[in-house]
Amino acid sequence: MASAYTRVRHDAGEDAVAVEEPLEIRVDGEPLAVTMRTPGNDEELALGFLYSEGLIDGPRPAGPPEDLAANTIEVAGPLLREPSRRRFYTTSSCGVCGKGALEEVAVASAPLPAGPVLARALIADLPSRLEQPTFEQTGGLHATGLFDVDGSLLVGREDVGRHNAMDKVVGRALLDGLAPVGERVLCVSGRLSFELVQKAAVAGAPILVGVGAPSSLAVSLAADRGMTLCGFARGGRVNVYSHPQRIRG
Repeated sequence: MASAYTRVRHDAGEDAVAVEEPLEIRVDGEPLAVTMRTPGNDEELALGFLYSEGLIDGPRPAGPPEDLAANTIEVAGPLLREPSRRRFYTTSSCGVCGKGALEEVAVASAPLPAGPVLARALIADLPSRLEQPTFEQTGGLHATGLFDVDGSLLVGREDVGRHNAMDKVVGRALLDGLAPVGERVLCVSGRLSFELVQKAAVAGAPILVGVGAPSSLAVSLAADRGMTLCGFARGGRVNVYSHPQRIRG
């Protein structure tokens, strides 16, 4: 597996920096998307991306293409629907950049379950339970974790792209038969953006927690989809922006 970080020199010495490289996602040999990501767990990333876009509804064979092209993952088709005319060329900073209109990113998701009711103190503590070994080395990665209702980390992934970290977790959940994630909780290490709420909703997560602030569109989407959105989870405190019925205390 490729290293998630490398070492570079600067004027005062040397730093460990996160690796960022392109990944091309193909379906039945056809290029569909390119994203800038941290190498590792590429099959999970490809499957999670396709699932969050509503293009697959279960695990598919995924791996290196027949031509063994570097930084490429091929997923077996067919897709559930034809992608829109836009191509999924994205950047590591925003999973929806370049999607010209809101209707292009509004992914229809199944109704979310009632979900668990969790203590506010547990929700506030989830970010401290994220495993971020490469962040500790570089300070340059985002993380997403899938937690059980008792606060146990089931899956944790890191990436230079916050949406990639989410896709890797969702892809792993898909492979492990945990998607839709139902009675579990997703937690992210940074701010809560529209695309993260979108991906969490498609994955079936009733609760999404973040260390940082939500955007206005993230709050609106969470409210519309019936999701409990929790931000500024740090220092034993958390703000609940939508559907607070799942939080007690």
